[in-house]
Order: sequence, then structure tokens, then C-alpha cells
Amino acid sequence: IMTKQQLLDQIKADIITHNVCPNLAEQATQLVFGDGTSDADIVFIGEAPGRQEDEQGLPFVGASGKFLSEMLASIHLKREQVYITNIVKYRPPQNRDPLPEEKKEFLPYLIKQLDVIRPKLVVTLGRHSGMQFLPELHISTHHGQPKRMHLKLENGETQIVILPLYHPAAALYNGGQRQTLMDDFALIPHILEKIRK
Repeated sequence: IMTKQQLLDQIKADIITHNVCPNLAEQATQLVFGDGTSDADIVFIGEAPGRQEDEQGLPFVGASGKFLSEMLASIHLKREQVYITNIVKYRPPQNRDPLPEEKKEFLPYLIKQLDVIRPKLVVTLGRHSGMQFLPELHISTHHGQPKRMHLKLENGETQIVILPLYHPAAALYNGGQRQTLMDDFALIPHILEKIRK
């Protein structure tokens, strides 16, 4: 039987084998698949890697990654205890927004990641990520509000709790949003506690 980590490695290999988003792949340095533990209770999902992520092959390692790590520390968590990934796993040129078809092509692999990890809580970072799960999302009104939803998996479906938050990159340079994001982040332990009951 494969371990969860081996299953995740297999999904990563499949993305390369199936040549997902070849146009993105050929101009990116490498695939940025995910980082953290396969036993995570919380999975954080951003939209796509940026320049530093592309260079290091890890999600959220630039300025917004540092901010994310600080916020994790504020709720007594380390990066190693959670799992961090993006919808689109190659850096879009000039850091442009991922296109709808790019997100659509990568989505099945993201769902497989969630299927393997089976987190209690999925935290979406930013509008693009949130709208993959909650199409009706208005981030300015719905941020910090957990929503239960059904996630269709390969073999059936599962209930999942989604918490939409502002993207750390946006909040970094916007004082009001920054405080909002930190306040929302502080809710995570309470939300987890409720889910576990």
C-alpha cells in the first residue's frame, strides 16, 4: 500500500507525464507542487507560483510566504504542520493571473491532492482560489466565514469546510486588509475545534 506521501508524489509525476498546461510548463523553471505534511488538518491554497516560488520549487516562499509563516506562528503552527499548494502549479509569465482554462486543467490534480490529504479545513488564499470552490464568492463580504460544501472526488464525494481569506500578497501592502487577514487567521483554531467535534 502506498503512503500518502507516495500518493502525492505520484500526482506530481502525473502532472508532468500528462503534460498539463504545456505553454506554462515550457516557460516556467519547474513545477511547484506543494509543501508540508501529507497528514495536515489544514490545506492552504493560493492561485499560482510567483518568481521566487518558481526558482525554489516551493509555494509561498516570497514576501507573502514570509507573512503566511508569521500568521501561522501567531496561531502556534509551523509550515511543516500544514500543507500549502496552489491551484495552478507553474508560474504564469510576468505573474499574470492564471487563465480560466489553466485553472480548469489543474483542478483535477488539486482535488486529488485533497483526496489524499483529507484535511479538516481548506483555507483558500485570494479570490481566484476561493472561487474554485465557492463560485458565488465575494471576498470582501465572505472572507473569514467558513462554508461547508461537498467535494466531488474520484470515488464518491466528501464534506469539506472551506475558509476563504484574502491573499497575503494583497494584504501585505494594504493596512486594512492586513489587519482583516490577521483577524480572520486568528479564527482558524476555533473553526478547527468546531469541525473536530
